[in-house]
Amino acid sequence: MPTYKEAKNIVKMIPVLFEEEFPKIKNAQMHLLVVNDLPSDGSPDDGTGEIVRKAMKKYKNLHILEDKKQGLGWAYIRGMKYAVDKLSADAVIEMDADFQHPPRFIKPMVDAYLAGADYVIGSRYIPGGSVPREWALSRKAVSFLGNLFIRLVLLKPFLHDLTTGFRLTKVRGVLDRINLDNLMEPTRFAYKVDLLYQSVKNAQKVVEIPLEFAPRVEEKSKFDVKEMVSTFKVAIVLGIKDKIRFIKFATVGFIGYIINALGLEFFYRIGATPAVAAGMGAELAIISNFTLNNLWTFKEEKITQLGRLVRKFFQFNLTSIGAIVIQAVVVGLGTRLFGEEVRQIMLIVAIGFFVIPYNYAAYNILIWKTWKIPGLSWLQKLVG
Repeated sequence: MPTYKEAKNIVKMIPVLFEEEFPKIKNAQMHLLVVNDLPSDGSPDDGTGEIVRKAMKKYKNLHILEDKKQGLGWAYIRGMKYAVDKLSADAVIEMDADFQHPPRFIKPMVDAYLAGADYVIGSRYIPGGSVPREWALSRKAVSFLGNLFIRLVLLKPFLHDLTTGFRLTKVRGVLDRINLDNLMEPTRFAYKVDLLYQSVKNAQKVVEIPLEFAPRVEEKSKFDVKEMVSTFKVAIVLGIKDKIRFIKFATVGFIGYIINALGLEFFYRIGATPAVAAGMGAELAIISNFTLNNLWTFKEEKITQLGRLVRKFFQFNLTSIGAIVIQAVVVGLGTRLFGEEVRQIMLIVAIGFFVIPYNYAAYNILIWKTWKIPGLSWLQKLVG
């Protein structure tokens, strides 16, 4: 829980958590780490730190971490590192001190984690969630449309709230795979988008729970136009970054198509049927695709060890059997219906409408395993 001159809020929040909300949670040990930012100009704190230190004498699971103010993102980064390294946290909840994240929603968040979720999002935009009625219509529109924009840019249509600051992250396999020191825009609210983006990529199971976002009890919101522009910029950069891999995949696929088309024509001209020629051309493309994807498209996950390289190439061929079957069926049926002269057109139809999405999913799930799909973790572990 980051704080900066939050004395009026933290003095109310601490007893609410330790005396009302934490006791409701029976199967988890709850701690509160207050990351209190001090004025960077050396001026005195408003008493927030002293309030926490006094309360620590009463509540054993209360902790404080203080440093000079560097920005909201850095406060969360310091807090997460401390929670993992010093408190041995299994999961970390991000939560504000100003009661906009009502404490009563902590329990359903923890319940979702204990039920198997790796990442839990407090969502304002699912049934049961809401934004404050007191907000002006313009602010509601900015919040909703801004969130919608980020969902579209990041291609996350099944997640409803990508800008919320109330989230639970499992440490093992999710948070410990993120380089917190290199998050984008750590001095601004925009860091939340990068952290969420990476957490969702790492998590096997993501769950949204309803969040009734409350009006601020003390002070005014610090979110302004600069913060909004920064948030949109981060979303756009991440959106482009996320699509670079697909662009590389498409380029490799185009090279594979050229090899495939030449192979189809070569084997057809030496006497193979269109279906057989399509299958043989596809195998030549598979060899090219595996090599170029491993060296370029998925270079961050590049397979280098010889034994694993051979095993993965075998798996690559197995997953590509589907592509071969698709091409053979589409080209075979197409030439049977419309004549053998349309074989190249049917190859384009097969690749464009069926093979590309099939291959991209197979490569990300089973070969280089960059996608974490709930329900398929057993299969990903099986293929190694």
